[in-house]
Amino acid sequence: MEVHAHTHTARKKWTHYFWEFLMLFLAVFCGFLAENKREHMIEHQREKKLARSLVNDIIADTLRLHAIIEARTEKGWMMDSLSSILNAGPPYDSTNTIYYYAVFAPRTILYRFIPNEGTLDQLKNAGGLRLIQKGFIADSITKYDASIRSLLRQQDLEESAMGDYRNISHRFFDGRVFNRMMNPDNIPSLPTGNPPLISFSKADLTEFNYKLFVVQAQNRVNRRECRRLLTQANNLLIILKEEYHQSERTLLEK
Repeated sequence: MEVHAHTHTARKKWTHYFWEFLMLFLAVFCGFLAENKREHMIEHQREKKLARSLVNDIIADTLRLHAIIEARTEKGWMMDSLSSILNAGPPYDSTNTIYYYAVFAPRTILYRFIPNEGTLDQLKNAGGLRLIQKGFIADSITKYDASIRSLLRQQDLEESAMGDYRNISHRFFDGRVFNRMMNPDNIPSLPTGNPPLISFSKADLTEFNYKLFVVQAQNRVNRRECRRLLTQANNLLIILKEEYHQSERTLLEK
C-alpha cells in the first residue's frame, strides 16, 4: 500500500495578517477620503452657484426697492396735499388736482414689493442653507428673509386700509371722472377742466380724514420697512461678494 506524503504550507505569521489588514484598511480609508473630498468640492461648487444666484436676486430687489421708496415718497406728498386742499373748504378751484391725487391713494401695484425669492426658496426648502459654510452668512440670509416677510405683512395690512378708503370715496368723487382719467393701461392723467365733487357733509369729511390718515400712516410704515430691507440687502451683498471673492460684475456675468 502506498503511503502519500502530505505537503504542509508554512503557517503565516500574525504580522502578515496585520499588514494585509492594514493595507486593506488604508485602501478603504483613502477611498473614503477621496469620495468625501469629491462630495465636498461638489457642495462647494453648488454653494458658489447659489451665492451667485442669490446676489442676482438681491440686486434686482434693491433696484425695485429704490423705485418703491421714491414712489412712496411722492405718494405721501400727494396725500398730504389732498388732505390740505379738501380741508381748506369750498370753493374748490382745482378739483382736477383733487381727483388726480385721490386716485393714487388706493393704488397698490406701483408701491408693492414682490421679492425675487427663487434662490431663497431653494435655500430654505431644499436644505440648501446647510451648504453655506459660514454661520454668519447663513444668519444674514435668514435675517434678510425675515425682513422680507415683515414687509409683506405690512403690505397686507395696507390692503385693508385701501379697502376702507375705497368704501368712503364714493361720497366725494364721481367714478365716471376716475374712469375718464385712465388710459388703456390704467395709468391716470390729470382730468381736463374742473369736474365737480360729490356734495359731502362735515361728518363725511371727518370720516374721510381718518381713512386717509390710515392710508398715509401705512404708506410711511411701508416706506420705512423698504428702507430697512434695502439696508439689509446692501449689507448682505457686501458680505456675499467679499466671502466668495467675486466682484458684482463678475457675479452677474456668470
